[in-house]
Amino acid sequence: MQKILVSACLLGEKVRYDGGDSAVQGLLDTWNKQGRIISLCPEVAGGLCVPREPAEIVAIDANNVLRGMGRVQKRDGGDVTDAFLDGAERALAQCWEHKIKIAILKEGSPSCGSSRINDGKFSGNKISGQGITTALLTGHGISVFSEDQLDDAARRLAELESK
Repeated sequence: MQKILVSACLLGEKVRYDGGDSAVQGLLDTWNKQGRIISLCPEVAGGLCVPREPAEIVAIDANNVLRGMGRVQKRDGGDVTDAFLDGAERALAQCWEHKIKIAILKEGSPSCGSSRINDGKFSGNKISGQGITTALLTGHGISVFSEDQLDDAARRLAELESK
């Protein structure tokens, strides 16, 4: 049975920066009951606390951070790049350990965003881009979907299990 890495906040765990969650019902509940889900919050896994100050990628994109050419910072300018990188590496390690080929991660997050993130200026504006964990996972061939793409994730799961 294929396992799926899922952002802990999407499963109702109160791990978001503001101490809340972003729980999604339905298909994630079904997969959880089937024993498919491996839950992880990369930011908490990287050593950040709950609640915590919001952080944003200050670089062209997450790949620049992965190459050491950008950083992740808090609003006050504090650098949390190492925690984000450590959390991403821990997510990748979970994928390797459980042979995970699909991840469902929280859209808009500086760790988990799959198509949009904040602009790095703490303006509230979103831009096209990936979070640090998403960039690392996709760079290693793992298909990453957001909570808005569960049908696409289900199709990918069916495809993997039909092989």
